[in-house]
This record gives sequence, C-alpha cells and structure tokens, in this order.
Amino acid sequence: MSRYQQIKEKLYSNPRTWLVTGGAGFIGSNLVKSLLQLGQYVRVLDDLSTGYWENVAQVIKETGHQKTENLTFRNGDIYSLETCCSLCEGVDHVLHQAAQVSVPLSMEDPLLNNRTNVDGFLNMLVGARNSGVKTFVFASSCAVYGDDPELPKTEDMKGFPISPYGLTKLMAEQYAALYHSIYGSRPIGLRYFNVFGPRQDPGGAYAAVIPRWISMLLSGRSPVIYGDGEQTRDFCHIDNVVQANILAACTVNEEAFGQVFNVGCGRSTSLNELFGLILDSMRRTGLDVNDPRPIHEAPREGDIIHSKADITKARTFLGYEPEVSVSQGLERSIQWYLDNLK
Repeated sequence: MSRYQQIKEKLYSNPRTWLVTGGAGFIGSNLVKSLLQLGQYVRVLDDLSTGYWENVAQVIKETGHQKTENLTFRNGDIYSLETCCSLCEGVDHVLHQAAQVSVPLSMEDPLLNNRTNVDGFLNMLVGARNSGVKTFVFASSCAVYGDDPELPKTEDMKGFPISPYGLTKLMAEQYAALYHSIYGSRPIGLRYFNVFGPRQDPGGAYAAVIPRWISMLLSGRSPVIYGDGEQTRDFCHIDNVVQANILAACTVNEEAFGQVFNVGCGRSTSLNELFGLILDSMRRTGLDVNDPRPIHEAPREGDIIHSKADITKARTFLGYEPEVSVSQGLERSIQWYLDNLK
C-alpha cells in the first residue's frame, strides 16, 4: 500500500479540520473536493477575484456536502491579517493556494503581485503560527528557478527569477524557512510545475496553455503558440498535486519542515508535442477534429524556455509518486471541458 493510500485511510477514520485559501480557484477547489471525499472538515477562504463560486457549487454537488459543518466558505482576502488569524483558529492544516499566479500580469503590475504573494503570504504565515496550526503547506512555483539552464530542476539550484512572480514565490519560500528556524513553525513549500486539469479557467488573457488550447479547438479556432513551440514544460495533472498537498500536510518526517519540494511528473513535453497529444486525446474521446495549424507569435517576456522537475526529494521525504500521466490527464481534462464548457 502506498504512503498516500495509508494517509487517506487514516484521514477517513480520523477527520481533521483544514483551511484552503484560494479554495474557489482551480487547484484550491480540487483540494476541497478531495478533502470532502475523505470526510474532512474544510474551511474555504477566497475573495472570488480569480476564483469562482461556481467551482465551490460544483464541488458541493459532486460530493453531496452542503454548506454545513463539513464545508464553510468565507468571502474574504489574505490582505486582512485579522481574517487570516480568525480562520486559522481551530485548524489542523492550512493549504495556502491563494496567490497572483500569472507571469505576464506580474510583469504588468508588480505591486499587485507583491501585495498578494508576499504581504498576503506573510499574513497567512503569521495567522497559522499564532493559532498553532500543525502544518502549513503552501504553493510555490518552478518559476523560482528563473534563468538556471540546467535540467532537471533540483531544489538546491540557485537561478535568478526572471519575473516578479518568480521572485515573490522565492521570497515566500525564504519567509517560510525563516519562520521554521526562528519560531518552530512547520511550513512546507511545493514548487508546482505546469498544473492542469478540471476547473482550470480557459478564458482571459492569462489562461494556462492546456485549457486555452482545448477551448479554442472545441470552438474551431487555431491555438496560439508563443515562440517556435520547442520550449518545454513538465505538465502535471491536478490529481498529482492534490496527492502532494495531502502528503505534505500529514507528514511525520520532521526533516521535511522548512523545506521545498518539486511537484511535477519528471517529464518534459514541448509545446509542439503537447499540441499533438491534445489532438490525439480529442480524437480518442470521439471528437471529429480536423488538422488545425497553430498560430505562432512572439515569445512572451518573463517566460522560461525549458522546465523539468527532479522529484527525487519529494519521493524520499514525502512518499510522493505521480499517479496520472500527461496523456491520461489530458483525456480526463478534455472530457471535463466537454461536459462543462459552455
């Protein structure tokens, strides 16, 4: 039995209380769904600036949990220290997902990016410490590796971030490590690579590549590739990210606290290859897809060229083992968009 399965069985028999910030967003709502399915008590904090109440409503529908003691929702933001502190009271585990997550937007508005990803993060860190939260798991990013060209990415690399987004994520990691060293807090950072899956928003100027391309193909439009398409990413299905969060929150390995861990699949996929995989998955789903040609535009400022995670550390410290491949994840995602995209 895997470490993940052991923890899920333990949680189901002994429910705990969790706070998920950004719980109406893509990653957050998937975390909320998984926790409710495990019989946990879940608090959600979201200001609905980039998340959607519809995500929470869908989770309620899919899990059968009404807004009772199992699930409570607070429309608020992490800019308020009072809000962060009050919601951490009586919580066992915090899964901090609330953030400004767009690299292009961080280039346009670095002040907003810093306010959310540094000031808001620090509010949550203080709230969790003051309330005696057992573990504080937070979303970091592979963007912290910045201009380091070496592959695969290992957690000890010291690249310089090339966007305000990457820099603020690095600052959050350093704050967490400091709080662990000075105050004995128990934070764990998860450096997400390119996460995709159900409820990822395909609309807007800053939409992630997979939902945007799927949406465009479903509507008969040609997707846009920034650059020549040979840049690579480590695409990771949301179910793997959920696993990493639960493993980190429930770890008893004291050496894991104050650390950061890569969360990916350990596989690089070029954008050109991804385009072909999406077409293949759509055809296997039964869709009548012609042979569209992508539109190439100039590379975007702040985007890294290549990315691939070394997940050895997460395997060793947390027992993380990605269960969903890129191809499997694409098929699941496409089916979800077929069922839900209007």
